[in-house]
Amino acid sequence: MTFDVITIFPGFFSSIFEHGLLKRALAGGQVCIRIHDLRDFTGDRHRTVDDRPFGGGPGMVLKPEPLFRAVEALQRDGGPERPLPRFPVILLSPQGSLFRQQVAEELAQEPLVVLICGRYEGVDERVATGLATDEISIGDYVLAGGELAAAVVMESVARLLPGVLGNEESPKQDSFSAGAEQVSDLSAERHPGQRGQPGLLDCPHYTRPPEFRGLRVPEILLSGDHEQIRRWRRREALARTWCRRPELLDKAALDAEDLVLLEEIKRDPALASREG
Repeated sequence: MTFDVITIFPGFFSSIFEHGLLKRALAGGQVCIRIHDLRDFTGDRHRTVDDRPFGGGPGMVLKPEPLFRAVEALQRDGGPERPLPRFPVILLSPQGSLFRQQVAEELAQEPLVVLICGRYEGVDERVATGLATDEISIGDYVLAGGELAAAVVMESVARLLPGVLGNEESPKQDSFSAGAEQVSDLSAERHPGQRGQPGLLDCPHYTRPPEFRGLRVPEILLSGDHEQIRRWRRREALARTWCRRPELLDKAALDAEDLVLLEEIKRDPALASREG
């Protein structure tokens, strides 16, 4: 898949692409990332991308014209000009919907995603209402710009693509994973009638040695009984979710076995209080 990133700091991403998962995905050809300097789409000799906000107030606001030009230029890359939206155009903003694993799973199905990195006091609202198909926030806090958020989105999506991770089963066991067949609330408008369901937190993981400073690996993981190990992992995932993020259980797709395990957890004071 291709990510087109629109930013006023194109050099920001150079080190990110030289390490870790994104480097591997780029080298393996699973991902193409194109960085576009927003100033290349301005129309004045000063390459102006921002201006003072109407109505007064602090800071500067990114202008709509360069952002519209940038996205429309990307549309024309594929051939004759086409009406918006043709592909996901995501504005990274603190006012957006919360970025979740289900959104990453959906985006991983797209051949091309455009990421707009906001800056300064904000972005002209006409970009959100007339250009972007989605507005995403990576958390309830404010960054100086959308570049870090764009890197978060790209890595979380890229790791879901076939061939990027060493083990194709790994993403299916991630915290919050609900399976690629689910569709997020964020883009339900593009996929009517489908709603994503959040997954659970991941279960604990252990590796060698079996004992470290008096702390032992649970015996069941050493037993070789795969069915009991599977059940233990599911129970631990349910227990961890109930203790740490109980709101996830309200929308999680739980089967009959999950409901039985959850009742066991709720009746076990030691297990219920273990996570504090």
